[in-house]
Amino acid sequence: MVEIRCIGCHRRPEDIREYATEARESGVTPSHWCAENEGTFNPTNGHFACTECYIEMGMPSSGGNGWKAP
Repeated sequence: MVEIRCIGCHRRPEDIREYATEARESGVTPSHWCAENEGTFNPTNGHFACTECYIEMGMPSSGGNGWKAP
């Protein structure tokens, strides 16, 4: 199993209030919520970009295919 971490700040979903809140409301763990709902989540390596880091990166795009964290 891969470790899920933001590629910018290196925090886990459990350490990010936004993900913890969404997860609590959905009745799942923050990591599960991130894997199922985070648009930048890369299931191959567990990387994602949290909202703050995604904005700081300039909100990358892949031309309609949905940008995934490398």
